[in-house]
Amino acid sequence: MTENDIFSRIAWARSDTPVPYEKAVDFMENRARAISEGKAGELLWSLEHPALFTAGTSARPEHLTNPRNLPTHKAGRGGQWTYHGPGQRLVYVMLDLTRPHGAVPPRDLRAFVAALERWIIAALAAFDVRGETRDGRVGVWVTDPLTRREAKIAALGIRVSRWASWHGVSVNLDPDLTDFEGIVPCGISEFGVTSLARFQPGLTMADLDSALETAWADIFRQTPLATPQPEETGCTS
Repeated sequence: MTENDIFSRIAWARSDTPVPYEKAVDFMENRARAISEGKAGELLWSLEHPALFTAGTSARPEHLTNPRNLPTHKAGRGGQWTYHGPGQRLVYVMLDLTRPHGAVPPRDLRAFVAALERWIIAALAAFDVRGETRDGRVGVWVTDPLTRREAKIAALGIRVSRWASWHGVSVNLDPDLTDFEGIVPCGISEFGVTSLARFQPGLTMADLDSALETAWADIFRQTPLATPQPEETGCTS
């Protein structure tokens, strides 16, 4: 396989233990720079973080109450306050947006975000969970089986540097939902949050990973290649 063949395929790495947020951001920033310079291939990185809050570029101080005094971080991505923690699957998406990905044309951020939402919806469908999008509300929404009210099950926040994407999506498998009470999630107070565990309590992270990988191939028409954990691969800055 030539170097061009390697760079034309998307690698998918998974970290089995929670990754410190600062470490993940440093890696993503370096990887995105290397992708934009043609020095590294595209990468999807699945991981969990320790419990923390992140502030997007539109985050408002009054939307953070943080009764448990969890760590807070400036994310550098778009959006407002989000929570990350154990039981939540993050997939950081580091792609070269100067080239097409499935039906997503080059340099079309709106189409890219819409495709990421369709990807999550397709993965949820594997568990007979109906996810939907809403105008003016980025992310994926479901009807919570306990409250019977609309709630967010997946969030999305992307940053693009020189047409290389970083940050990505988060899907609630079985996090501590009470932790979300320390913020106004994504600036939306009238709707709650929920998790896949409320629909199917026995689901594992491996189940969710499998659904996400299958759905990625369906939406973006490419099966990612397995790769070692990012901290083992290094990155050209």
